[in-house]
Amino acid sequence: MSEARCRIDVAQSARDDLRHILDWYASQEEPHVGKRMVLEIVERVRQLAISPDSGRVMPELETPWLREPEHPPFRIVYRGDKAVVTVVRVWRCERLMDQSLARNA
Repeated sequence: MSEARCRIDVAQSARDDLRHILDWYASQEEPHVGKRMVLEIVERVRQLAISPDSGRVMPELETPWLREPEHPPFRIVYRGDKAVVTVVRVWRCERLMDQSLARNA
């Protein structure tokens, strides 16, 4: 029996974040580290298709529709339900989300 899976969408903002991760590590002359980090993030996002509520509610917001699985040193910010998970940002762990951004996520 196969597990129920939801669809995964990646917002342009999150795609841009992943590109910035690759670019930053390349600028540090460590492009292989950037590629590894992005691949690990993508794998973690794939796991959300099976368990969309596995991420914690973002502590600075306490907004139940915005969650994050931790993947140090990055936060994978997403909104989701049983049908669709949308990754909206991929940020460094120390970066907090502004309340105004949460309303638009």
